[in-house]
Amino acid sequence: MNRRIKWKAFLIGASIIWVHGIAQAQNEYELNKGWICHRASEVSLTPHALSLPGQPLTGWLAAVVPGTVLTTLLQDGLIPDPFYGMNNQHIPDIYTTGRDYYTYWFVKDFSEQRADGSGKVWLSLRGVNYGYDLYLNGHRLGDSTHYGMFLRATYDITPWLAADGHNRLAVIVYPPDPPGNPNGGQGGDGTIARSVMHQYVAGWDWIQPVRDRNTGIWDKVLIRKTGAVKLDNPHIITHVPGKRRVSGPQRPALIKVTAELTNTGSSAVSGKIYYILENKTVSSRVTLPAHTTLLASLPDDTLNAPRLWWPNGYGPQALYHMTLRFEENEPSGAHAVRTSNAVRTGSPPASSDSQSLTFGVREIQATWNARTQSRQIAVNGQKIFIKGGNWIVSDAMLRLSESRYDAEIRFHRDMRLNLIRVWGGALTERPEFYNACDRYGLLVMQDFWNSGDCNGRWPDPKKLDNQATRRKYPDDHALFLRSAADQIKMIRNHPSLAFWCGGNEITPPEDILSPLRDTLLPQLDGTRWFADYSNTDSMSRNVLGGNGDGPYGIQPLSVFWEKRTFPFNSEVGSVGVGDYASLERFMPDSNEVVPVPGKPLDSVWAYHKYIGYDHFPDAYGYPADVPDFTRKAQLINYDQYRGLIEGFSAHQWDWYTGVIIWKTQNPWTAMRGQMYDYYLDPNACLYGLRKAGESLHAAYNSGEGKVVLENNTFLPRRGLLSVRTFDMKGRSHTIRKEQVAIDADTATVLADIHREIDSLRATEGLFLSLQLAGEKGESSSDNLYWLPDSTGHYSGLNHLSPALPVVTLKKTGRSRANVRLTNPTGHPPAFFIRLSVVDSHGHRRILPAFYSDNYLSLMPGQTREVIVEWPVKNEAVSISVEGWNVPVRYVPCR
Repeated sequence: MNRRIKWKAFLIGASIIWVHGIAQAQNEYELNKGWICHRASEVSLTPHALSLPGQPLTGWLAAVVPGTVLTTLLQDGLIPDPFYGMNNQHIPDIYTTGRDYYTYWFVKDFSEQRADGSGKVWLSLRGVNYGYDLYLNGHRLGDSTHYGMFLRATYDITPWLAADGHNRLAVIVYPPDPPGNPNGGQGGDGTIARSVMHQYVAGWDWIQPVRDRNTGIWDKVLIRKTGAVKLDNPHIITHVPGKRRVSGPQRPALIKVTAELTNTGSSAVSGKIYYILENKTVSSRVTLPAHTTLLASLPDDTLNAPRLWWPNGYGPQALYHMTLRFEENEPSGAHAVRTSNAVRTGSPPASSDSQSLTFGVREIQATWNARTQSRQIAVNGQKIFIKGGNWIVSDAMLRLSESRYDAEIRFHRDMRLNLIRVWGGALTERPEFYNACDRYGLLVMQDFWNSGDCNGRWPDPKKLDNQATRRKYPDDHALFLRSAADQIKMIRNHPSLAFWCGGNEITPPEDILSPLRDTLLPQLDGTRWFADYSNTDSMSRNVLGGNGDGPYGIQPLSVFWEKRTFPFNSEVGSVGVGDYASLERFMPDSNEVVPVPGKPLDSVWAYHKYIGYDHFPDAYGYPADVPDFTRKAQLINYDQYRGLIEGFSAHQWDWYTGVIIWKTQNPWTAMRGQMYDYYLDPNACLYGLRKAGESLHAAYNSGEGKVVLENNTFLPRRGLLSVRTFDMKGRSHTIRKEQVAIDADTATVLADIHREIDSLRATEGLFLSLQLAGEKGESSSDNLYWLPDSTGHYSGLNHLSPALPVVTLKKTGRSRANVRLTNPTGHPPAFFIRLSVVDSHGHRRILPAFYSDNYLSLMPGQTREVIVEWPVKNEAVSISVEGWNVPVRYVPCR
C-alpha cells in the first residue's frame, strides 16, 4: 500500500462519529443522568460481573457525567469548593496520592431495545480523560484500552444489548500517566505534556493545579440508532468568490458537500445520499460493498442570492440549516463502488440515517500584508482588522454547558471583539462553543495541544526533562495525529472557525507538524490557513526581537499608542480584578487586605494569581480598604482596555493587522486578565473594550493630545464631531465642532488639542467628551475620558458633589428591561455608574446578566438608555444603580 493510499484510509477511519449539536442524528440521545461511581481500588467485582444488569452496587456515589472525579466529589460534599479561598490546598493531589487514588469506575443503567432487522445501535464517547476500558452487559467493548483526551470513539453495541432492554454500562477511567509534578512551573514539571491532553491542569501562572487532572468522562456519552448504512462526518465547504458587500444583491456562492458512508452489513447496499437546502434536493447514487466505508461526494451546487455570514461588527451572522440523508434501496450483489449525481426538487422519502447541520456561507482568506509584515485576514473578500481575545477554557474542572458557552461568547460579542483564540494548553473546544461563536460572529483561531512552556521552547529549571527531550513530547505521536484528524472533522463545518494553529508559542515535533500541515489539514479541511505556532513569523514578522508577545501587565496608556509591538500580536494583556461583589464570592473576610506594591501579598491574593496594579490606584487616592481598591481598579480596568484597543486600531493596516488580548476570561477564580469573572459577572474591562470597539469611534490619544477617528466598516462615513470638556461642576466648554469624513476601514488623525486640554485640566483634571453623530444625526460614538490634573492625580474626582440621576425603568419582556438614566441640567456629573440586576429581596446579583452599556457617565443634561437582560428563571428582580458619586438605589423591575 503506497503512502497516499495509507493516508486516505487513515483519514477516513480516524474519526468515528459526528458530534451531537453540529450534525445530530435523527435517533440520538445522551446518557447524562443516573450515573454512579466508585474508586476502582475499592471495587472487588470483576468487570464482567460489575457490568451485569441487576448486580447490586451499594455505597457508590452519584456521579456527574459529563464530568470528572472532582466534580463528583464536590457534588457529593466530599471535597471543599477548590475555587474558594485556599481550599484547593486541602484536596489531595494525584502526584502525591498516586494514580490509583483517582482511578474510578463509572456505571450507568439504561433502557434500550435491540434493533430490528438490519438496524444498529451505537454507543459514542465524545471525550474521556485519559484512558478507559468499557463493558456492557458482561461484554468488553473494544480490543484494548482507549487512550487520548481528544479522540472520540464509537462502538456497535447492537449484539450486546439485553433482550429485555435493561442494560448496564461500566467504564473504568484511568488518569494520565504521568500526571505531572505541580511544582509551580508552567504546566508543573512539564511531564503532563507527555500525554495528548490539556496542560494547564498541572498549574500555570494564572491557575493552581487541578488535583485529579480532570480524570473522568468529561464530555458527552451518546446512544445513536441507524440503519445498516451509517452517515458520518459530513463536510460542507462554501466558496464566496470576489469582494462582497454586506448589503445589496449578492452573486451566487458555491456549496460543496461530502460525507462518510459506512455499510455495516454483510451484503452490498445501494442507495442515495442527498441533502435539502432552500427547498432544493441535491443527491448522489451510491453502492457500498459490505463492511466498507466510502467518502461520498455530492454534486456542487450554486446557491443564488446567498445570505452571507460576517464577523461581529461587520455584518449579520446568517446561518443555513441542512438535512443530509442516506436512503437505502434493496441490497444488491454488486461489489464495486458506483456513483452518479443528480439535482432535483421535491420531498424526500424515509432515510436509513440522517444528519442535521447548521452552517454559514462565507469564505476566509489569509494573505501577507507587506506593509505591516504580518498576516491579514479577510472574510468574503473584505479585510477584517482582528480584535481578539485569548480563551483558556470555560471551566477549569470541565463543567461545560451550552448555556455557559452562550453567555461567555455573548460577552465577547458585547466586547465588540471579532476573534477568539483557543489557547494550546487547553482543549479543542466543544461543538457547543463553536455553535455560540457561529451565532455571535466570533472568528476562532484553534490551537492544537502544545505549549512553549511544557514542550521545550525554553530551558526551564522547573522541568523534569531537558529541553531536547521535551521537544519530542507527546510520547505517542500517532495518537496525536489520530486525535487531530478526529477533532478537525468534529469542528470543520463551523463558519466561525477561521484558522488552525500548531501550538502555543511552539510547533509540534516535525513528524507531527509535517503530516498535520501537509496531509491532514489539506485533505480534511483545505479551506483555512494554518499557523505552525501562535507567534510564528508567518503570522507576524518578528522585526522587533523578543518572543512576539506582550507587553503584559498594566501599562501607561501612551504605550498602546506610541510603542510599536508585533504586527499581529497574539498575546498582549493587562489587569482584570473584579469589583468587591466579585471578590466576596471566593475570598474569606480575613483575607480582604489591600495589596500594597513592594510588600508581601495576602495568601489568598497570591494563591489566586493576583497581578499588580502597581501604584496606578494611588492617582485616585490611596485605597482605604478592599471595596475602595476594587472601585478604583474598575476605573483603571476601563482605561487600560479602552486604550489598548484604541491604540492598536489607530495603527490598523500601518503597524498592525490584528491584536489578541491575553486574556479575556478565567476558568476559575483568578485575579488577572479577565473581562468578567468565573461567576460570569462583568467588570469594567468589558465595557472599556465595548466602547473602544465601536464601528465608528472617536478616540483621544492622551500621549500626543490628538483626536483620532476610527472607521471599522467597509464604507466611507461622514458625520459631525463635537469635542467638549466638562469641569467637576459640570460646566462645559466646546473645543471643536466640525463635519468630518472618514475613509472606510481606516484611522484618521484629526486634531491636536493638547494645549487646550492641558490648560483646562491643570488644577483638578476634567472630563473630555468626544461625540460623533452620523449624517442623519444618529449617535455613532459617545466617548468620555476623565483626565488627571497637572500632577497626574485625579484630584477633582474626589471632590465631585453627589449626583442623583433620574432613573425610569420599563420592562419589555419577562427577563428584559429598558433603563433610562437622566442627569438634569445644572447637576454635577454623574460619574461611572454601574448597573446590576439583583434579587429584590437580598439584593444579590443575578448572573449572568447582560447590559447594552455599563460603567457609564452622564454629564449635565444627558440621558442614556440601557437594555438589560437576565436569566428567565428569576422573577423578583430589581436594578441597582450605583456610581462613583451616585449613592446606591434599587429600582424594582415590575
